[in-house]
Amino acid sequence: MKTVQISLNSIDKVKSFVNDISKFSNDFDLVSGRYVIDAKSIMGIFSLDLSKPIDLSIHAEENLDEILELLKPYMI
Repeated sequence: MKTVQISLNSIDKVKSFVNDISKFSNDFDLVSGRYVIDAKSIMGIFSLDLSKPIDLSIHAEENLDEILELLKPYMI
């Protein structure tokens, strides 16, 4: 598992983020304070405080480099 900080400070960013990670079968969790939600859930993402950076936990081993490359536009 790897954790990175991301910023999703616009509606368009949230939509493209969910589309990008939905290409993978791995599990992704967003952690904000005491809340943990499925990163593939647009409704779940909008329940978080998007004005602050969010921790993204990536549950992957084999294709981690490919995932991190795709996430570069969102990472802080």
